This record gives sequence, C-alpha cells and structure tokens, in this order.
Amino acid sequence: MAEQEEVKKTRKPREERTRREDEGIDKNLVAVRRVTKVVKGGRTLRFSAVVVVGDHKGNVGMGIGKAKEVPVAIDKATMAAKKDMRPVNLVNGTIPHEIVGKYGTSKIHLLPAKEGSGIIAGGGARAVLELAGVKDIVTKIHGSTNKINSVRATLNGLRSVRTKEQIAALRGKSVEEI
Repeated sequence: MAEQEEVKKTRKPREERTRREDEGIDKNLVAVRRVTKVVKGGRTLRFSAVVVVGDHKGNVGMGIGKAKEVPVAIDKATMAAKKDMRPVNLVNGTIPHEIVGKYGTSKIHLLPAKEGSGIIAGGGARAVLELAGVKDIVTKIHGSTNKINSVRATLNGLRSVRTKEQIAALRGKSVEEI
C-alpha cells in the first residue's frame, strides 16, 4: 500500500497525462467508407476512415480507424496516424532523387521537380505530400488507384528516399567521393 501511495504522489494528475502536444500537426481526411457485414441477424453497418497527419516539416503518418459512427472512426484513425508519424528526407522542398513507391498493386512514381512547379499529384498522394512539407514534386500512379493503397505506396516511396549524406555514411565515404 505504501508503494502505491508514493506512485500516486509522483504522478501527474490525469488531465495533464492525457493531454498531448498537437501544435503544428495538421490532419487531412482522405476517405470515409461505409462497410457492412452480413450476420445471422441481418447487416451491421460500420464506417472506415483514412487520415493522414503531418507537420509540414518532413514528418508524416497515416492511420485507419473503424467504428459504428463516423466521428469515432476519424478520431481512431487520427490517433493511429500520429503513432505512425515518421520523418521523410527532403532537400529544398522536394525529394533528392526519383523513386517508385509500391503497395499491393499500386505503384507511384515520385519525381523531383524544379522550384515553383508545385505538387502535381492526385488522389491520396497529394494529401501525403502536402502534409510532409513537399513543395515541388511530380507523381504518376500506376495500377490500382484505391485511396488507401495509393497513400501507403506514397508513404513507402517517401520513406525509402535517401540523401547523398546518408548514402555516403552507409558506404563509409565522403559526399565528394560518391
């Protein structure tokens, strides 16, 4: 009992522990889908939401939430997306090299663009790129254009981008040697 009392004294009050620092993080609702499941008693209706979050400084994440009501599904997806946030390597508002992101049957070609070109992307890819902080990029989606798969393919592509410095460090050489 004495140990529990000591723990209670050192802990912060509940409202301080549950509050998070969400300043600077924006979210974008990519898709909401109605999903039905046929069971013995009839059909059960649920909703599935896909949310992308980012800080416009190179961190981006994606989450999916499912619930009986749309707002609850969006909240679940937002929490999952915040947990999934990871950094993306950007150079002067674009990616340093061309890359292909894949997920399922979706493929997305990500090409660096000149300054002032803007984000040339469609579907869920635009939401990911805007929230990641990319300013200039050209994309092309091949295969399935399913929003969830295109978002995941874009994230896979962005997360596999490497800068010259990272490649040099992996090879144990200087940037000039590459």
